Amino acid sequence: MPKPSRRIVTGHDEKGHSILLEDGPPPRIVAMGEDEEGAVFHEIWNTRATPAPIDRASGEPAEDGIRLEPPAGGTRIRLVDFPPDDDRINITPEQARAAFAAIGAHGASTHTDAEGSHPFMHRTETVDYGIVLEGEITLVLDREAIPLEAGDIVIQRGTSHAWSNRSDRICRMAFILIDGHFEEGLG
Repeated sequence: MPKPSRRIVTGHDEKGHSILLEDGPPPRIVAMGEDEEGAVFHEIWNTRATPAPIDRASGEPAEDGIRLEPPAGGTRIRLVDFPPDDDRINITPEQARAAFAAIGAHGASTHTDAEGSHPFMHRTETVDYGIVLEGEITLVLDREAIPLEAGDIVIQRGTSHAWSNRSDRICRMAFILIDGHFEEGLG
């Protein structure tokens, strides 16, 4: 298992000096899937606007559960631990749609019954920076698959994609998600 994540949050005191507000694990760490042996989401922080308001000590905007996409007009940073692919990825398009709906992304699934379609293919109206921190993973696109290793960075621009861990150990990635808007004809 990768090292537990640690979240350090800074703020300002009444005189405007920088201070430490929080130091510890993120408040929401959720294992996905029916048996909770799927990907593990470490929700680090979200913002609700761009530019993001900077104040003394308001903290992270409250949020229940896991939401795949960032808030409208906002951002999200999370860590995801992807276990090696196994039989859990053998699901129907209906099951895939239900899995994405469970994390607030009702229309994100692009999985079909077509030969070779990855069950967790999805598309969101976001720009995502995905950074491989540990292990290796394959970025699956509609017509190709790109192997990635620690240090690789993906700029995912609203495309249909999936993450496939074809190794024998967990892969940890950091994701920074930014709310976006599709150009006419892409949506």
